[in-house]
Amino acid sequence: MRKHLIAPSLIAADFTKLGDEVAMVNNSEADLLHLDVMDGRFVPNITFGMIVVEAMKKISKKPLDVHLMILEPERYVDAFYKAGADVISIHYEACTHVHRTLEHIKSLGIKAGIAINPHTPVVMLEDILEVADVFLIMSVNPGFGGQKFIYQTIHKIKQLRERLDERNICARIEIDGGVGLQNAEEILRAGADVLVAGSSVFGDKNPMQTIEKLKNIFAK
Repeated sequence: MRKHLIAPSLIAADFTKLGDEVAMVNNSEADLLHLDVMDGRFVPNITFGMIVVEAMKKISKKPLDVHLMILEPERYVDAFYKAGADVISIHYEACTHVHRTLEHIKSLGIKAGIAINPHTPVVMLEDILEVADVFLIMSVNPGFGGQKFIYQTIHKIKQLRERLDERNICARIEIDGGVGLQNAEEILRAGADVLVAGSSVFGDKNPMQTIEKLKNIFAK
């Protein structure tokens, strides 16, 4: 199996002790810190913006994986880059000029990701397979943490992995929503590379141990 990455999602953290939560991630086997930016328009929730990303950059030892669940993300790419994003993912459904925006993100010297909602078929990504560095497949309807994994996502992961392998493309497949120890192995075997885990990590009594278990699923 390919080596996979773990990205704890800050949306599920306790914001009354955010510094401690990020310190835990810093000291864990996690590879990325996932930041869900929501605007209350593209998704029915509002989280945080550039100020929080900038603050996380100051204390996080892990690269910042910024997921823009916002309309017209192209308007804010530069601001999130300046705030410290190492990866910026935009939604296919929220951006008019996807190719142009992905190319712009890459021109900044960071990784460009494209995200799709559960109802969006993988075939819609066909013309940007060689452009994006990350393909983020939502496995819940975006907007809130703690939702149940939509198992149709497994089929979409397999489809996308097959298309990327056919073209010898090294982009990552990232899965976000309802991911935990109960389904992580199946998700990875389907072809995923990055597991975004929110409630399953921050909601656990021993989050560092959960991250370690997710990271070492195939260790014998």
